[in-house]
Amino acid sequence: MRHVDGLRHLFERNGEQYGRPASGRSDGQTRCLWAPGLGRHCEIADGLVTAHPVNGTGDEPEPPATVWRSFKGDRSYLYDLVLSGSG
Repeated sequence: MRHVDGLRHLFERNGEQYGRPASGRSDGQTRCLWAPGLGRHCEIADGLVTAHPVNGTGDEPEPPATVWRSFKGDRSYLYDLVLSGSG
């Protein structure tokens, strides 16, 4: 959930990347995954990285349920990642 206005994006498990779970946003515009050198992150179709977890190492086997910072151009937002069934 986005801190500034409560906007929510839904993600569903969508395969694996480098042997770790990957997820895709329900509108198909963003994918969250793990990659060497980048750790956990979200990216759009052209591979542009658009979000990282604020806390943690980025090497967690699952996306960490923590605050994530998204960024695109001159905009940046904080989101709470909430795992399914956690609220």
